[in-house]
Amino acid sequence: MIPRKSVRVYLALGSTDLRKAVNGLSVLVEQAMGLDPFCGDLFVFCNRRQNIIKILYWDDNGFALWYKRLEEHRFKWPKRAEQVLKINLKQLSWLLAGLDLASAHQRLYYRRVG
Repeated sequence: MIPRKSVRVYLALGSTDLRKAVNGLSVLVEQAMGLDPFCGDLFVFCNRRQNIIKILYWDDNGFALWYKRLEEHRFKWPKRAEQVLKINLKQLSWLLAGLDLASAHQRLYYRRVG
């Protein structure tokens, strides 16, 4: 599946026991995050060691689970007080590339020169 441009991305901050599969993660989305796991948005989870990320989403007629494990490095998983952080697809690509969301640059827009 290629995510639609309007897809929302939610990070479950803190660490998640990634022995959980589709059923366990979808329950976390619904109960702990207070979101609808069937909406088609992306729900992103990271383990305590910050070397594994799982992304859960509903793909028309069933759940899909995407998995990435780093062999030597760690993801720059955000540390914030809230339990859920909403980001965009560009920020998700930064996160998956190993960039820190706090220091990655947003696109700048200008109204005039000089």
